[in-house]
Amino acid sequence: MRVVLLGPPGSGKGTCAKIIGEMYDVPVITTGDMLRAAVASVSPLGVTAKGYMERGELVPDDLVNDLVAERLREPDAGNGFILDGYPRSPKQAEALEKILEQTGKRLDHVLHVNLEDETIIDRLSKRRSCPKCGAIFHLDNKPPSTSERCDVCATGLVQRNDDKPEVIRRRLEVYREKTRPLLDFYEQKGAINAIRGDIDLKELPATLKRVLS
Repeated sequence: MRVVLLGPPGSGKGTCAKIIGEMYDVPVITTGDMLRAAVASVSPLGVTAKGYMERGELVPDDLVNDLVAERLREPDAGNGFILDGYPRSPKQAEALEKILEQTGKRLDHVLHVNLEDETIIDRLSKRRSCPKCGAIFHLDNKPPSTSERCDVCATGLVQRNDDKPEVIRRRLEVYREKTRPLLDFYEQKGAINAIRGDIDLKELPATLKRVLS
């Protein structure tokens, strides 16, 4: 099972990725994890990527594409993978097609997890994090045992700046602006399957299996 996952922050994309990965026993590969692994391995590509990251610069498309190609050659990706965070543009999507063609493979699905902005804002704005140990809570779905204090270390919880409604709204605008061309790219190929991000967690595995069958 080879799947590309698309969706705005807070849509539930990460939850879907985890369920699909466990369901089909394939790795979930995110751009961040891939870059960190390449740097840790001290591979030539990783060393080059590290230079850009340390300077606070975006890693160029060509280098990211090469890192993806390298990662997809790993044994655990032999039977499939879930790509979360890549591709981010039609250019990267074309590169992915070429990477897969070289091994005689192709994508099985492009899954777009979507949700209304107001629902996403409500969901993300209720997240609280511990500034000391990094634990994450949610006022509705995973509330702390003691109001506004971390269950792990009892430190006062905070709302991160990027979880504030006005910041979330801007993040969603930027996401849609940058991702629309990619959605158009896959829609023209008839490759997109859509799913809502607010499906009940108990029903989500069966729904995903049906959509990806």
